[in-house]
Amino acid sequence: MSETAIDEVRARIAEACARSDRDVDSVKLVAVSKRKGPDAVRALAESGVEIFGESRVQEATQKIPLCPTGLTWHMIGHVQRNKARDVARLFSYVHSVDSLRLLEALDSAAADAGKTLPVLLEVNVSGEGSKFGLTPTEVPAVLERCQTLMNLDVSGVMTIPPFAPEAEEARPHFARLRELRDGWRDESGFPLDELSIGMSHDFEIAIEEGATWIRLGTILFGERE
Repeated sequence: MSETAIDEVRARIAEACARSDRDVDSVKLVAVSKRKGPDAVRALAESGVEIFGESRVQEATQKIPLCPTGLTWHMIGHVQRNKARDVARLFSYVHSVDSLRLLEALDSAAADAGKTLPVLLEVNVSGEGSKFGLTPTEVPAVLERCQTLMNLDVSGVMTIPPFAPEAEEARPHFARLRELRDGWRDESGFPLDELSIGMSHDFEIAIEEGATWIRLGTILFGERE
């Protein structure tokens, strides 16, 4: 990672916001540090990045204590229910809640940790069998159940589109999730303000389609081993 990389990313975020008539402060960056060591995290933190994302609980458990204090950590990967207590202890936000049973486990774990845990529902908009996530038809019943979960803040939704060489091919998936979110918000009463969409190769498209969180790894840290 270099200062040039983060400066370029910030400039591209600003340009995408300008194209879509959005305030640049409405887009928040998660620096995805999976498979990168504490030194890489520290270097990016020194450039003013404060929010980092991890996808594996075991790696995060070992890494976070070695990183600068004062950073905020988000879980962005698939979570097994038996890791819910570790997730509630280590992380301030979970982007990847993909089942009702996981929601219930995280609610219990957050209660034990004495905290309210913000979470996003991961939705498999594309229907790919290889991806985790709730189907769109499952979401309304899950949101209804969430009315009784007192230790979670269900603040929005997340998706990962199919990988395609052209970033523009992600747009229909991002737009579809936003449209679905708007309907679920009206039906459920949950604000669902947050849209976690967009990664290194398609984040500008995501911003144009309403992303409030973008999850960037390779463009900031370089290729992973």
